[in-house]
Amino acid sequence: MKYAILFNPSSGTALSSGLKSGHLHELFAASGIDATVDGSDDPLETKVANAVASDADVIVSAGGDGTATAVAHGIAGSGKILAILPLGTANMLARDLGIPIALEKAVAALADTDTIEIDAGEVNGRLFLHNVVVGTIPAIAAARERVRGQNIVALLGFFRYLIRRLRNARRTAVSITSRDTDDRIERIHAIAVANNSYDQGWGKLFSRSCLDAGSLTLYILHRLSFADAVRLWLEMAMGRWQEDEALVIESVRSVTLGAKRQAISVMIDGEVATLQTPLNFRIREKAVRVLVPKVRAKAAEPA
Repeated sequence: MKYAILFNPSSGTALSSGLKSGHLHELFAASGIDATVDGSDDPLETKVANAVASDADVIVSAGGDGTATAVAHGIAGSGKILAILPLGTANMLARDLGIPIALEKAVAALADTDTIEIDAGEVNGRLFLHNVVVGTIPAIAAARERVRGQNIVALLGFFRYLIRRLRNARRTAVSITSRDTDDRIERIHAIAVANNSYDQGWGKLFSRSCLDAGSLTLYILHRLSFADAVRLWLEMAMGRWQEDEALVIESVRSVTLGAKRQAISVMIDGEVATLQTPLNFRIREKAVRVLVPKVRAKAAEPA
């Protein structure tokens, strides 16, 4: 198969390690993989469109979760296969798919893979692979991005902002409409709409073992003070966060979230964006073909 690598030089690992597109090409050549590398400054949408129009069988997202989502959005329905080189900060999708986080191991693993089909979420026509978050958290995520890679003074400033933002956060009225749950208006600090559902267990932080169950999961936080955030993180580490009293969890196939404002900030797979309301969500079953290690592919097979 032919590979087209779409390299995001601004991703977390690339910035911290000084990774260049030439090194990526060398790694693939050393593994005997026929690949081209696009490390240009062109918009990612342009890179994806060029790759889809090429004769490449596999489009490689060499970046973080946001890059993988953008590539998946562009190739869904095209017949192309997504592969992931985890060069971001969190690399949540790569971890869910059992892809090695170390770059050299991730490239080497491509020699022994299978193709599986995974679900994608969609909000207002925009695809997402992990989650969409509404409420207090997008502003915090935007502030985090502004200090990424900066010195300790900037990080301390962000920490002070985080405490102040959580302390002063106001709850927002959001309408929830779905055929799969009760219609109502909730006053919330945050709602996450996840592609499938998160696992619960010791040390499992936002991890998913199943990506093809054909459902969205609502995680509704009625309050999110600093103390709540600390408690939830501790409960996640201990494997019992889904029983937290501040949290409501519901499974749906589609849902509409409404708000008074015509546009709101959301976080889509780690990237902050502004979307028009209402937010219309649906699940797109097995919308993306993706390369995964054979062990992970076998685990994904029906019993």
